[in-house]
Amino acid sequence: MDLPLPRPARLRLMTYNIRHCRGVDGVISPARIAEVIAACEPDVVALQEVDVGRARTGGLDQAEEIARLLDMRHHFHPALQILEERYGDAILTTRPASLVKAGALPGLARRPGLEPRGALWVEIAVGGGRLQILNTHLGLSGRERLAQVEALLGPDWLGGDRARTPFVLVGDLNATPLSRAYRRLAARLTDVRGLAGGQGRGATFPSRFPVLRLDHVFVSDGVTAERAGVVRGALPRLASDHLPLLTELCLVPAPAGIAARASATV
Repeated sequence: MDLPLPRPARLRLMTYNIRHCRGVDGVISPARIAEVIAACEPDVVALQEVDVGRARTGGLDQAEEIARLLDMRHHFHPALQILEERYGDAILTTRPASLVKAGALPGLARRPGLEPRGALWVEIAVGGGRLQILNTHLGLSGRERLAQVEALLGPDWLGGDRARTPFVLVGDLNATPLSRAYRRLAARLTDVRGLAGGQGRGATFPSRFPVLRLDHVFVSDGVTAERAGVVRGALPRLASDHLPLLTELCLVPAPAGIAARASATV
């Protein structure tokens, strides 16, 4: 007798560079960022350019505050830390989640003044399975971004023993689809816009008149996307200099018989 196929598990994921909650009008407002996110009802939000304890944003823990406003759990990793002031990436979720790794990414030895970059990697519960999500914000130099992509695909990150499919790499990559960094990722992973049949250019920056597609979601085998698009509207255009990217992911586990045979051969 044929075993029934398990139902796919779905997840709404957003990536959003919030520019330390400073809108294009110069106003710093975590509440406004939370309002943009809440309107989309995501299960997971990957944030970049998050301030924690910085004087320029009133010493607020922005990751904690946005998570509180959204009733979400959060993880934060500072790519930059000067005394008590921190700045980096966060992952917020309504699902049970555990930290896999957080750490620095390489810069360029001949350019020590470049802004430090990092990555944050968590594992969350989705349906009866697990999904790994890696959030990052890559550098502004092409050579720097390529080195950082190679590191993320290498043994210390997604090429290592802790990486388990399915997984997602998400964030502000500062890379257009014509860049070497994007092409290197696309050779190993799949851009969700292709899976979801995304229409238009999908530009996310600058928010007022977007012309560049810098924010991306890449997925491994075992993950597909039913929808993917840029979040538009008056408030997203105002709240940050990037527009959010929202996608609905779908995880389809193997039938029970296949899964059992696979585990028996490991």
